[in-house]
Amino acid sequence: MKKLVLAAAFIVTGSFAMAQQVNPQDKKINREEMHKKMEQKHEEKMAEMQKDLNLNDSQVAKIKALHEKRKSEMKAEFDKNKGERQAKMEKMKAKRQQMDADMKSILSPEQYNKWQASRKAKMEERKAMMKERGMKGERKMMAKPQSGTSM
Repeated sequence: MKKLVLAAAFIVTGSFAMAQQVNPQDKKINREEMHKKMEQKHEEKMAEMQKDLNLNDSQVAKIKALHEKRKSEMKAEFDKNKGERQAKMEKMKAKRQQMDADMKSILSPEQYNKWQASRKAKMEERKAMMKERGMKGERKMMAKPQSGTSM
């Protein structure tokens, strides 16, 4: 019975893993679509700002230049911190591997396999929840939650 349950767990996790595979071409297309949508949103916001604040062409040009400057500064900051993030990720990966080795030495082989299957199932659950959140309506990037509202 235990072997049957264990086999079923591996089949389920394997099917989830295969269903989640995304090829690099799809990622590139999604990134391009997202970039186009962001540019379109930016243009709409600029047009709205121009209308609401009654901006002249000179002011619009200056605001666009300011936005581009800020965007390039943020990209430079992101690139500067990339090494730190990579080092932190490597450190976390090493800690995860150490915990895995420790658990393997503590648990019996059946317990270890069950623990691994449980971990993978929880990870798939979290991925599904994150994906679901991203699909609800339009994603509000950098939007702060309003205080006083409850879910």
